[in-house]
Amino acid sequence: MIEFYWPTTQGEWLAWSSALVTILFGLMLLFAPRLSLRILRLQTLPDHPEAVSEARATMAGFYLGVGLCAMLFAQPLIYLAIGAGWAFTAFGRIISMMSDRGVTFFNLASVVIEILLAAAPLLYGLGWI
Repeated sequence: MIEFYWPTTQGEWLAWSSALVTILFGLMLLFAPRLSLRILRLQTLPDHPEAVSEARATMAGFYLGVGLCAMLFAQPLIYLAIGAGWAFTAFGRIISMMSDRGVTFFNLASVVIEILLAAAPLLYGLGWI
């Protein structure tokens, strides 16, 4: 029988917390996609309702799937996957800030959050904390 595993070390708690935030982002995208898109500074067109389904499906589905797997299985390699996902998210934002003149407060705050969400599971998964 599968039991829910509570983290026991500080490193596990940090990685677990990153997974929890990822799940919360996924739930927000799933159940409040228009609000989520507004927060992300994205706008949908009235004649394209598939844009909202993209937020619910692609974005929410990935966040929920990876976050839930990390919490339920509590394996270092899964934490590495969630950390790598957040690291590449931060990398993409940094590239966009440099090449698209996107240095705004929103992007700077977002990249700091993404780096923190990447660091916790990566440091734990690599055995550094």
